[in-house]
Amino acid sequence: MRREIDFSLYLVTGRELLPPGKDYFESIQESLEGGVTVVQVREKTADTAEFLDIALKTKELCQKYDVPLIINDRLDIALAVKADGVHLGQTDMPVSVARQLLPAGTIIGVSCNNADHVKNAISEGVDYVGIGAVWGTATKKLTSPIIGVRGVGALLRELDNTGLKAVAIGGIKGANALRTLHGTVSTTGHGLDGVAVVSDIAGSTKPRDAARTLRDTVSAFKEQLQNELQASINVSYAKKDVLTSVSKLLNNVKAYKPLIHQITNNVVTTQSANATLALGASPIMATAPEEMKDLSRVLGALLVNFGTITSKEGMLLAGQFANEEKKPLVFDPVGVGATDFRRTTAAQLLNTWQASVIKGNAGELAALADSKEVQAKGVDTSGTGFSDPASFVKSLARKERCIIVLTGSTDWISDGNVVIRLDNGHPMLGDITGSGCMLGTCIATFCAGAYLKAVEDEPISERSLSTIVRGDMLLGAVGGVLALTIASEIAAQRVDVRGTGTFFPALIDELYHLTPDKLTQLAKIQIL
Repeated sequence: MRREIDFSLYLVTGRELLPPGKDYFESIQESLEGGVTVVQVREKTADTAEFLDIALKTKELCQKYDVPLIINDRLDIALAVKADGVHLGQTDMPVSVARQLLPAGTIIGVSCNNADHVKNAISEGVDYVGIGAVWGTATKKLTSPIIGVRGVGALLRELDNTGLKAVAIGGIKGANALRTLHGTVSTTGHGLDGVAVVSDIAGSTKPRDAARTLRDTVSAFKEQLQNELQASINVSYAKKDVLTSVSKLLNNVKAYKPLIHQITNNVVTTQSANATLALGASPIMATAPEEMKDLSRVLGALLVNFGTITSKEGMLLAGQFANEEKKPLVFDPVGVGATDFRRTTAAQLLNTWQASVIKGNAGELAALADSKEVQAKGVDTSGTGFSDPASFVKSLARKERCIIVLTGSTDWISDGNVVIRLDNGHPMLGDITGSGCMLGTCIATFCAGAYLKAVEDEPISERSLSTIVRGDMLLGAVGGVLALTIASEIAAQRVDVRGTGTFFPALIDELYHLTPDKLTQLAKIQIL
């Protein structure tokens, strides 16, 4: 009988990482007290006698806490100490040979870096896979490409209906554990069974606290994912309820005047700032990396628009800190399909932090989704668009684990379960500079309203440990789109508007005068 293992917090040892004055066995015991559920002893430089001694003493500690012991690579050590299992790399002993040598019931895990590795592991009958490296790591010389958070889901999907467990490894720590767990869930809802951690525990002066933080994060996320999957089965939105909720978000914005931090296209900073002010919020256009941590504590939402990519380091840090503070993060990948630099930058940003909302036109979102159905032409789209935009946004929302806003003459919004179609707007929006960028601003502002509502409803959130952002971002996205498009319709009808030159100030006026009643009365919305 194989032992049932909780893979939630899988510690890989690293004696070379111990802080000065910290004993290895003391660190292991504190880690176990903190909630480590599996220990893998990895010794790449120790001779056999030393490795054996370390493994025996580590096993004694593990038995004390009823935690399974895994040995990395060395079957002889695993046999000598009667370990619960072994972990093999792609260049180590074949699984079939290991099975013949090890006692029945021994757990075998294999490192995997791509889908073929996972498929082979399934065929070989392993018990779990270690997927990585997810992030860059200094604890191991990498011989395979970094997968990135967004690349793990495709590998997890291969494990559907197999019963195999999966842990992610490579650069995982307390600061990015929730991002890792959230962002790696597959489009079929398959999540990680745990995270493998090295330096964040082994290198800590307080390994008990480090382990407890990680264990709590994993446990809370697993529970939240189950709730999320159950909710997706029963999800339903009523048009009236959506519009009532969106109206409340506008009231929140006007009442609290949240700070909207915008790293944005330098062509439209003035327009975007004016739109933010008109809705009742406060804009700040800051790009210096040194400011990002302080700003994250006080902002209501972050908008990252890379129409002119001049501050990538600031974008990376701003998003990381926004995630840590559980604040809304709206990403506007302007012209992402135009150049290789934009594509690689977008991938780097989305692997580093979790967007709450991604907003773009058909060409931009097609580029993010690697779809050939729609082609980008600079910052614009060529062709007629997607044949089934509702299915497209729903699929991309599941893949990116966030709200997707597909803009155009009709706007499509999805959280991966529900699709909302909005048909407001006026053609003159497309004839002024920066209307798409202003839409990102409006979405960020309403998302700040959603964040504020969540804080209002539950000041000390028991779910905050498991959620990447607080607030209903679907409602925030709907509110932001309706605000700009409805304001454009009202502005275009004014007698003082004679063309695009007079349309823009009128648009700002109508954003300023927007009310909950106007939103609910003029919204053209379908919930699919």
